[in-house]
Amino acid sequence: MNLLEMWQQMGWVAKAIAVVLFFMSMLSFGVAIERIYTFWQARKQSKLYAPQVAKHLKEGRLKDAIAVSTNKAYRYSHLAKVVLAGLQEYQFAQESGQGMSREDTLDTVRRAIQRASALTASDLKKMVSSLATIGATAPFVGLLGTVVGIITAFQGIAATGSGGIGAVSAGIAEALVETALGLLVAIPAVWFYNYLTGRIEYFNVEMDNSSSELVDYFIKKTA
Repeated sequence: MNLLEMWQQMGWVAKAIAVVLFFMSMLSFGVAIERIYTFWQARKQSKLYAPQVAKHLKEGRLKDAIAVSTNKAYRYSHLAKVVLAGLQEYQFAQESGQGMSREDTLDTVRRAIQRASALTASDLKKMVSSLATIGATAPFVGLLGTVVGIITAFQGIAATGSGGIGAVSAGIAEALVETALGLLVAIPAVWFYNYLTGRIEYFNVEMDNSSSELVDYFIKKTA
């Protein structure tokens, strides 16, 4: 029996489970491709952004640093989002004329950076958790199809009154196909999840380092 013949002989429950597994697979690959592209753009743009903003800050050109951070060419850069929040908060504190102390100014900058880091990290994690869900549940969905296939096989035995291997081979094959489909969906999803989680942790470290460097810059500037 080939796969087409198996599909034609499947019951509607088994077909429904196979369709669910197919959509889970499409979602898994869709999320993985979108996140990998986004992370690639974030890394590439951040590498271009970091030296430019560092140069402006070193020369004391705060407005130029903000202008670079708001450039659409760096819209994927996780570093630009975090640094921009700190720069804008510092500029507001300097231009508001509220007479804030040095410690208060630095505290507001730190809080702005922390908020931006949390929002950026949340954006980086978008839909990644769905890969973990797919990786964890796809084998069980396939197992459900296996159980349904085995039940169908035994119903065939009961209906025909024959217990030979020929009577149950088609049903067992159908059941094992569902198990294989579940594993084929789950394995790539787990691989993608582990890879993307590692990239997110790397980006978080980069944002923490950039935040610390920016706060150190403001500390030296206000000393």
